[in-house]
Amino acid sequence: MLGQDFVYADTLNWLLEPDSPGVRYLALRDLVSLSAGDPELTAAQKAAHELGSIAAILDEMDDEGYWAEPGPGYNPKYRATVWSLILLAQLGASAVVDERIDRVCAYLLNHSLTENGQFTIGGTPSTTVDCLQGNMCAALIDLGFEYPRMEKAFDWLARNVTGEGIAPNTNRQVSLRYYAGKCGPTFACGANNKLPCAWGAVKVMLALSKLPAARRTRLVERAIARGVDFLFSIDPADADYPMGWNDKPSRNWWKFGFPVFYVTDLLQNVEVFVDLGYGEDPRLTRSLAMIREKQDQQGCWALEYDYKGKTWLDFGEKKQPNKWVTLRALRVLSKVA
Repeated sequence: MLGQDFVYADTLNWLLEPDSPGVRYLALRDLVSLSAGDPELTAAQKAAHELGSIAAILDEMDDEGYWAEPGPGYNPKYRATVWSLILLAQLGASAVVDERIDRVCAYLLNHSLTENGQFTIGGTPSTTVDCLQGNMCAALIDLGFEYPRMEKAFDWLARNVTGEGIAPNTNRQVSLRYYAGKCGPTFACGANNKLPCAWGAVKVMLALSKLPAARRTRLVERAIARGVDFLFSIDPADADYPMGWNDKPSRNWWKFGFPVFYVTDLLQNVEVFVDLGYGEDPRLTRSLAMIREKQDQQGCWALEYDYKGKTWLDFGEKKQPNKWVTLRALRVLSKVA
């Protein structure tokens, strides 16, 4: 159960209200920590899939296994297959509970994943980027989708961080190489003036943090070490990472939102560190303080960044207390309190 230093008496009860079945399910699972198979948790998971946002999004899916339009699923933002799967994962959806999720995950692999393991915007290796790769690997793990080809996706994810076995983008004679967009190791990105992209780094590290220890190869461990070094190369609270053509960090780093697509916030960055075992690291002191300072007098966090009208559903009003953002914050703080 959560410590009382950062959660007020009514906050958990608010998250457990039945009018938000998805939040209730995840709060029971992640904050109350009910064990798998607990009748209350099982019932809550069933309700989340049949009555909540998960059901509404799945009802928009084409029977063939995609949203919005067939193909790799990146466009249109933010209703196509890629974004719908990322959202479903954050809502707690499970391929075990609803077979449609397994179907759409398989569809995505058949239309977006290359033979070398890159998830792609347009179906070819040249259209891979770190944020997409990290988001999809993380989402498919959370969705409970198991498929042998995912091992290649994680191999590329790790290899593309360390640079091992990947040729420069100037060498067009080999298939495993960098491109103009995904242009080099350690999160280098053409969209960030070929500098390391911290948003992409957080997504990659998010995926690697979810990979069970038994599946972490030495290559994966090297990638995690390099990613941690990069994200800790500055104080995460300042978000003063390489900024390409800009002269200061995006303000979105300090706006907590839901859902979380490729725009990243401080809360997700800290989530990655905590899940990799760095929750007690003094380099997170200011970041954790910032997270706690955003909690209001009622023990809630507000929605500061959203995609209102852009995805299948809206998840609250901006600047108002928000159950999904509060759940995100308490998940992190419950692991370090």
